[in-house]
Amino acid sequence: MHFTRPRELVTAGLVGVVLAYLAFKFAYGSLPRLPRYAGVTLVVLAAVEAALAFSIRSRIRSGRLIGALGVARAVALAKASSLLGALMLGAWLGALVALLPSVDEVTAAASDLRSAIIGAISAAVLIAVALWLEHCCRTPEQRDQDPDDHRTG
Repeated sequence: MHFTRPRELVTAGLVGVVLAYLAFKFAYGSLPRLPRYAGVTLVVLAAVEAALAFSIRSRIRSGRLIGALGVARAVALAKASSLLGALMLGAWLGALVALLPSVDEVTAAASDLRSAIIGAISAAVLIAVALWLEHCCRTPEQRDQDPDDHRTG
């Protein structure tokens, strides 16, 4: 497994944008109203991952033993979460683009627009925290462990 690449996040985001835009553009009348704080669940996941990142980072920095399988699971969680966050950010942005033209005409669109903004912010937070968790799981380079050793490699 490799760490998350930017192109993977962009691809997931574009898929989300296209699917959500099409759904909101052509089926908005049959869709249920967006729950105001639906996106906040992504922030809850981000908080759990932030706590995990702090724990892993402190263990690695202090030199305490940490199970390789546990770190691999944290990397897998971070990778899945960053992709979910990118997909959802795209979906919320697609909803925003589709809803913006009808905000003045449709009352429900104004409310759904607020929900989409909250969701987009929540998804961006999840992406940032998931990428930070991935970063915390990386093996420290030799120069980070021994400040007197100036060799590269």
